[in-house]
Amino acid sequence: MIPLHDNNPTKHFPWMTLLIIGANVFVFLYWQLGTGLERSIQMAAFIPADAHHYGIVAETPSLVMSMFMHGGFMHLIGNMWFLWLFGNNVEDRCGSFSFFVFYLACGIAATLGYASFNPNSHVPLVGASGAISGVLGAYVVMFPHAEVLTLVPLGFFTRLMYLPAWIFLGIWIGFQFLSQAMTSASRGGGKEQGGVAFLAHIAGFAVGAVLIFIFRRR
Repeated sequence: MIPLHDNNPTKHFPWMTLLIIGANVFVFLYWQLGTGLERSIQMAAFIPADAHHYGIVAETPSLVMSMFMHGGFMHLIGNMWFLWLFGNNVEDRCGSFSFFVFYLACGIAATLGYASFNPNSHVPLVGASGAISGVLGAYVVMFPHAEVLTLVPLGFFTRLMYLPAWIFLGIWIGFQFLSQAMTSASRGGGKEQGGVAFLAHIAGFAVGAVLIFIFRRR
């Protein structure tokens, strides 16, 4: 399912959401592609095994930097689209500065949540998905009945339909749990693999759904 639009207007211009999007795009286009995609990931991605060995304080720069890095154009575009679609409303309720702190907190918690279950993993983690998952968790808590115009592929046919946010995001987080279960089952007794860190999505979503009660305006 691809979200296209929601019917949830904002009262304030989401300049912080746009700044975060701009930062992600800048890091990818200017630094990652300029340095070389694989080399940039080797240089600055967060690696759970390194944090386990050297300590999380020593790996703080990569923990934050990795949230603004991506593995490819589609990874970047997908993440930024979800951030724009759902982040503007969350920023509207939190205020711009509080939203930025909330965003970082969700991203850090998502990465550490993944690392706590995979402390010996040498697979590099990059992407804003964990932080954006936190935004999605906040959105469904505050706007469960907002309608999301969704492109639903049905075999050879596609259909546009409005889905309540709680249904759309409920399906989304359900897919993360299912994908995590399938990934764990396919590892064959702990064999390390790359791919999507679904566990980080789950952790970010849960943390965002809780933290929003602290960060939202009363």
